[in-house]
Order: sequence, then C-alpha cells, then structure tokens
Amino acid sequence: MEEGMSREYPYEVWLCSYPCIGDRKRQKLADCFGGAQGAYFAGWEKWRQVLGEKQADGLREFTRRFSPEEEAGRLLEGGIRLVTERDAQYPKRLRHLPDAPYGLFVRGQLPGREPAAAIVGARDCSGYGAYVAAKLGEILGKNKVTVISGMARGIDGICQQAALDAGGSSCAVLGCGVDICYPSQNRGLYETLADRGCLLSSYPPGTPALPRNFPPRNRIVSGLADAVVVVEAREKSGTLITVDMALEQGRDVYVVPGRITDRLSDGCNRLIRQGAVPLLNPQDLLQELIGKNPDGEPGPEGGKDWGEEGLEDLGGSPFLAALLQALDFSPAAPEELKERLPRAFQGENINAGLMELCLKQRAVQAGPGRFRRKSC
Repeated sequence: MEEGMSREYPYEVWLCSYPCIGDRKRQKLADCFGGAQGAYFAGWEKWRQVLGEKQADGLREFTRRFSPEEEAGRLLEGGIRLVTERDAQYPKRLRHLPDAPYGLFVRGQLPGREPAAAIVGARDCSGYGAYVAAKLGEILGKNKVTVISGMARGIDGICQQAALDAGGSSCAVLGCGVDICYPSQNRGLYETLADRGCLLSSYPPGTPALPRNFPPRNRIVSGLADAVVVVEAREKSGTLITVDMALEQGRDVYVVPGRITDRLSDGCNRLIRQGAVPLLNPQDLLQELIGKNPDGEPGPEGGKDWGEEGLEDLGGSPFLAALLQALDFSPAAPEELKERLPRAFQGENINAGLMELCLKQRAVQAGPGRFRRKSC
C-alpha cells in the first residue's frame, strides 16, 4: 500500500471504477457494508441483494481482474486522486445535492471557498459570443472568481483560457476520464488546468468521451457554481440541460442577450423571455458573487460594460478607443464607422486608425475595405 494511503482508499477506487452502476448504488453498497472496503469483501451473494443478479454478476467479473491497491497506486503515479464524500476536500457545494457524485477523480487543485461561476454556451460560437466569453473570463479571473465549465471548444474553453491568462482559476468538469484530453484541440488548456487549475470527472480514468456522459456531468458543472451564465445557445442546445439542472439546484441563472435574428441566441433569448436574468454588464455578476464593499473601498475590477476593459494598450488615444467602440462583430466599411463616431472624432483619419487597431490585434480586416472587432 502506498505511503499515506488509507486502508479504505483502494476500495473506493474499486467502487468508483466499476462503470455499470450509478452513484446511488455506489452509495448504497458503501452504506450497507460499512464502507467501500466492506463492500469489496461482502461478495456476490450480498451484492446481489443490493444490485440484483445481473449487476452483481458484472461486478464480480470486474472485481476478478481489478487490483484495488495496484490501481490506486497507478492513479497516484499519474497525478490523479479520488475524492469521495467522506473526504474534507470534497466540494461543499456538491455535498447537499440530491444526486451528488459519490466520488470525483481529480487532477490539480479542487475549487475552494472562492466565489464560482459556471460559464456555458455554444461550441460553434459566433465572434460576438467568443468576445463576450473571453471578456467575461478575463474579468472573473482578475476578481478571483473561479470559472467552472466543461473545457469544450467554443464558449467553455475560451472563457476558461481567458480566466487563467488573467491570473485566475478555473475548473473543468469532463465527460470522460481526467487522463483524456477532449477535445484534442484544447490540449494547451488541458495542460494548464492540470498545472494551475483543476480537471475533474465522476468517470474513471480511461473512460472515453461518449455522448451519454455529458448530460450527467452538467449537474456537476452547475453544482460547483454559485451562478450559471449562458453566453450563446441555440433553441435546442445541450447547454439548456445545464440551465435546467442549475434551476433545480437553486442556482442563479444569467443569460447574455443576443440578436433576435441570430440562431445562436434563440435559446438565450427564450430563457430571458421565460424570466432568466439578462446579463447586460459583468459588474452585475461580480456584485452578486462578491458583494458590495460596505467600507467604500474600490469594488470589483471590471468596468461598466463589455468594452471598457483592455483599452489601456491603445496608447491613451481617445480616438482609437472611440473607434474600437464603434466596431462590431459584423464587418463595416470606414464610412459606416465614421457615422458611429462622436462628432469630436469626425475629422480623424479612419483608415489609419483601423490599421492601427489591426496591428494592435483589436480589429481584423474581414474583406476589402471592411473591418470588424477581433473576437478574442
């Protein structure tokens, strides 16, 4: 047995590694036999009384080829540990959920008492959605609010990466084993989370990313957070499953509004129509999560809207700041942008300003003579 490993731990690894029973039956086995170790040595006859014959047969076959101590040692060597409800490190936000996971396989540092927000949205997000996700992650990261998400491409991964880049923390809840990077294009984010954030899963290492794994993991995403923010979602989106679970768990749900002609915002706008809180600026979320400072000292960093952050690298130019504000995520010609500028900047060289914003990576040329804001 590994040094520092409790006698119970290898058997908890055994119980949580058997894939054919859910958390309720794992908990029932542990309760009936005085813990995972008692369940392991209870044997088929007693398992059958709890699980039924078919599942007891499966557990017996699994147990014959599974060495609890060897597997527990292998996990530790790979930087993976199992945390169950009996452990002090088990996230407090999950403890009182009726469907709390019996155990979590973890790489990195589990979220603590800091405020936490789950950011979810479309995988195939728009430039607008990518910009909002990046800005939201940056602001939350600067204010020490942990970003919870699923490390998916699109909104999830963009927001988590931005939070980490801002010096904050993030936790990814995976629909596969924590030893598997899914999707593969988020390898850099995966490694950073393992080093400076957290990767966790209720599925044992080696579990592939199967479609059926993702709806159950969404309850953990919302359960780990104080509030859930939806950035972009279609009318029929898996993101809305997370919203339903968040509401069942008593979590606040915020929704970023979108254009009524944009199909990526259909789900968001419907949620607002049904009573969800529209998130019009990040300060609203920060004040809810962090609270107002009663002593009148500086409050959360974040600005009053989505565009104020990050203008310090424009060389202090009021014109460039105004031109950036005039840009949207739909390409526009310089003549259109001039009409959006305050009167004080009408005489400025719009083309030169746009080129400078492109060089500073704040804008992109989307076609001949047409420009848009850089998404992230």
